[in-house]
Amino acid sequence: MNIVLLLLLITCELVLAIFTLKTKPTKTTWLGARAITSCTQLVGYLIFILFPGIDFGFRFKVLFIILLIRAILSGIVYALKHHKASDEKRPAATIVSALLGIILISVSMVPSFLFRDYTGQKPSGSHEVATTQAILVDSNRIEAFETDGSHREVPVYFFYPSDMGDTANCPLVIFSHGAFGYYQSNMSTYQQLASNGYVVVSLDHPYHSFFTKDTDGKTITVSPEFFQNVMYINSDTAPEEEICRLSGEWMDLREDDMNFALDTIKQAAENNQLNDVWKYEASEDSSLKSVISAIDCDKIGLMGHSLGGATSVSLGQMRSDIDAVIDLDGTMLSMQRNLVDGMYVIDDTPYPVPLLSIDNEEHHFARIESKEQGIPYANNVVLDNAREGFDTYFAGAGHMNYTDLPLFAPFLANMLGTGEIDKNYCVDTMNELVLQFFNCYLMEGEAFTVQECYE
Repeated sequence: MNIVLLLLLITCELVLAIFTLKTKPTKTTWLGARAITSCTQLVGYLIFILFPGIDFGFRFKVLFIILLIRAILSGIVYALKHHKASDEKRPAATIVSALLGIILISVSMVPSFLFRDYTGQKPSGSHEVATTQAILVDSNRIEAFETDGSHREVPVYFFYPSDMGDTANCPLVIFSHGAFGYYQSNMSTYQQLASNGYVVVSLDHPYHSFFTKDTDGKTITVSPEFFQNVMYINSDTAPEEEICRLSGEWMDLREDDMNFALDTIKQAAENNQLNDVWKYEASEDSSLKSVISAIDCDKIGLMGHSLGGATSVSLGQMRSDIDAVIDLDGTMLSMQRNLVDGMYVIDDTPYPVPLLSIDNEEHHFARIESKEQGIPYANNVVLDNAREGFDTYFAGAGHMNYTDLPLFAPFLANMLGTGEIDKNYCVDTMNELVLQFFNCYLMEGEAFTVQECYE
């Protein structure tokens, strides 16, 4: 329907241009025709709201604002000038006006083509899922991406059972997104867990995140330097020394974010209060206190995608309060921070907690090839030395298939890397594995088993 809507809006612009070029009206008459055209476009959009696929959501928000503003402004201009005599509308001005209108409308509809009308996967649990949010301000760290001396801020987003009551003891799961990701990257996973009795906290890593907001309400986008460095180390030209240095800096930042968020949440849950570290809207006060009081700090799981998975694995090694970790297609960078003669020195300390690693197909076979050739690779060493290590992969899956991006923005997901696997099957099966794994180790559920491959 978005294509039909676009064609309708463009047709209105073309009809106005053809009418003007043929009849050669005065500027005043043209202003009246412009007002009628703009109002027609707005009414046309509102009529299309009645059809599936068109709404007031973020996919059409810019379009609606533009159509509304144009209708109001064209009406005001005509009302102010329709009594005045004017010259004939020039053909060149008519053509330029039509082209600008078509470009403006087309650009404003780009989100409707990039993103799908995605409402999420249906979670399996019996609980309705509620959400709340806050920003945690770390007074012990200066924001390295700013020059104003401000402190590092970590936005946290909670997903939890809305009907948990005041005495619930919900296991806590912390999620960390990948490079250029953001907190909603795995919404279906959070909803799956929360609907089954978990409190899930997805955190943003500012300047590593595609976008987020700070305590002043300012939108923080991904750092251009970080973006360029990620592209650089994924190229064939980056020396291993640079890869090791840059990835080490990223891991330090993310580990500090995750440690700080987890410590702050645990302190709030144990003291049953929110201190000055917590910044949030007054409307979130009740829900934040409610969800904090429901957390069982003796049952904590970590998980993440890509760099976020690597961060989760790192904290599972360094902290004694973690009970289970899931790595979604992440290279376990924290375990390979040193180079000797061009080869990584891998930390082979026995991994202390149950660990589930889910790889894409290419990653899986690259890992197998490294082992066969005797090339040190962190994921192999960690899994081989884990107290309980599980690994699997999805045939035909790409890196982004372990997020929700292919479900609501397939064009962007394909650019970043997806496979031929059915997108819904991959996400649904992955989410079920995540639930089964955490049920086993955080809720004393059935013993966890996993297939070598899912296809």
